[in-house]
Amino acid sequence: MRFCMIDRIITWQPGISAAGCKNVALSEDFFDDHFPQKPIMPGVLMIEGMAQLGGLLLEETFRENQTRPPVKALMSMIERAKFRQPVYPGDQLIYEVELLSINDMGGRISAGARVEGKNVAEVRLLFSFHAFQDEELQRRQQNMVDIWLQGLDIRAGQ
Repeated sequence: MRFCMIDRIITWQPGISAAGCKNVALSEDFFDDHFPQKPIMPGVLMIEGMAQLGGLLLEETFRENQTRPPVKALMSMIERAKFRQPVYPGDQLIYEVELLSINDMGGRISAGARVEGKNVAEVRLLFSFHAFQDEELQRRQQNMVDIWLQGLDIRAGQ
């Protein structure tokens, strides 16, 4: 994934919610242009981070029924996006996503981002499910999720 906006998953409860973090570093490519004299993380990339975490939550929730084929959750609508304050290099973004609804066609999540306990962004995202049979993509995604989930006891719902 070229724009990987998650460094680690902090909590993981398929069917309910998840939280993850992104350590914002000055070495990120986007800071070269946004903005050279005062680097600020683009809001669209905060939404992307929340979408990546929310999409994984939806996919895993959908997959809990082993008889279903693999799907990829693709963001199809952004609702009520609000940005409360800028995010700077050195900040640690905490993404929190909550599953609002899910069916065979897709799902909806509510998401927020915090820095040092302060809300910096919030959004609702709608996803559609798309079947895929790319074993390499599935393998790469599973490897990434395994890295993100290291240290969590999934059985305990952490």
